[in-house]
Amino acid sequence: MEKPRQGFAGLWNISFGFFGIQIGFALQNANMSRVFQSLGSAIDDLPALWVAAPLTGLLVQPVIGHLSDKTWLGRLGRRRPYFLLGAVLAALSLFLMPLSEVLIMAAVLLWVLDASLNISMEPFRAFVGDMLRKDQHTAGYAVQTAFIGAGAVVGSIVPWLMTQMGVANVAADGGIPDTVRFSFWLGGAALFLAVLWTVVTTREYSPEEMQTFGEAEEGEGMAQPVRALATKPYSSCAIWIAAGVAVILAVLGFDLEKEVYLLGALLVLYGALSAVAISMAKQGNTTGMLTSIVGDFSGMPDVMKRLAVVQFFSWSALFIMWINTTPVVTQYVYGSTDTASAAYNEGANWVGWLFATYNGVAAIAALTLLPMLAKKLGKAKTHIVGLLAGAAGFASFFVIRDPQTLLIAEIGIGIAWASILAMPYAILASSLPQAKLGIYMGLFNIFIVVPQLLVATVMGSIMKAFFPDEPIWTMAFAAATLVIAALAMLRVEVPGEETAGEPANA
Repeated sequence: MEKPRQGFAGLWNISFGFFGIQIGFALQNANMSRVFQSLGSAIDDLPALWVAAPLTGLLVQPVIGHLSDKTWLGRLGRRRPYFLLGAVLAALSLFLMPLSEVLIMAAVLLWVLDASLNISMEPFRAFVGDMLRKDQHTAGYAVQTAFIGAGAVVGSIVPWLMTQMGVANVAADGGIPDTVRFSFWLGGAALFLAVLWTVVTTREYSPEEMQTFGEAEEGEGMAQPVRALATKPYSSCAIWIAAGVAVILAVLGFDLEKEVYLLGALLVLYGALSAVAISMAKQGNTTGMLTSIVGDFSGMPDVMKRLAVVQFFSWSALFIMWINTTPVVTQYVYGSTDTASAAYNEGANWVGWLFATYNGVAAIAALTLLPMLAKKLGKAKTHIVGLLAGAAGFASFFVIRDPQTLLIAEIGIGIAWASILAMPYAILASSLPQAKLGIYMGLFNIFIVVPQLLVATVMGSIMKAFFPDEPIWTMAFAAATLVIAALAMLRVEVPGEETAGEPANA
């Protein structure tokens, strides 16, 4: 027996909550550098302050994925309890953020906000796979991507709209302007109501119903990754720990930025947790959260491993963009680095329009361009085209100095963003075991988070050493990493399609 086919209303309801979540992410991405600088942060310190966001995703998403796979709360369901919890916490964080008076308060609230958004976001990825038949996965993730783009447009342009309505865009005391303050409050309300819509209008399939679809039982192949953990030597754990120690020593020996300590600490922590998980597995404990997460991570399917490389480089570029677009545009296009000046704040508002443009393009491309290309070229080649379009968009920042013309650059970035949000997940949802979709989607997020941690910890050191006071060069790094991601996509073999390196059927 197959799942019922969802109509447009069903596809809408399943992903509408992501519209609100992305409003929250857009407000965060477009305004947090502005908030930090308004509260006294220097440009060189921005990556360290932003490190909270990817770190919380790294910790939260695998845990939430594992828990949501095993949750069933009656009428509330499997994934929806996490939607609701994350939405409540995120809305509270958005309300409190613009009330920050000191830098440390804003940094802590960013941590809480990003953790809350991740609690809601991770189950939404698995929710599409839960609710839809395999032949609707591409459509489901396309609709989700469209909502992500639409939500990001709304979240990105609200401060600009506030300015047009006469709301003060420069704070008298040099702090957080009213445009940002009111935008965060409206965004919090929109986020909560959008997620509530999905919670109220959808009904998840019960464990019994999933059994009738043949997607609930964990067979031998599904349990194998965890059982295989018991056969692994402890030497692999030692390698992770040694790598972390080497990073920490490099910070001391080469006077790198102190934020790089975090990278070393994470490597040591993973090595230690792996050792504990292996020990538990050898003792016969293969059902605990730690052994399940470590076992599934080490036993990922091949298609997921290859896509992980693509994600690593793709998201490196995106995080570079989110951190550095405001400093680049305000300095090179509007000619100001003074956060209290009208020119700086005008440029910061224009960044909101730039972000709204790439997200708007993504929403349209997800429903039109990508399905057309995927049908003609296949999912893998379509993703390559999208990534190269984004690389061209980032490279154009070097030659464009007119605010309006920068919108052209955002078209390429928007196509890349649509492809990054849709294609890997459409490939994975049809390739992974349904009963572990939550944990695998959560683990896949590691390859989104780790590059963000690297950017947040290493980019500051690179820029200070080679390009001091020249943030424009961050866009060169972004363009290069998307080209590398496109090359890595050549190795991804999509089930049922030609490989990216071979001719596809028309």
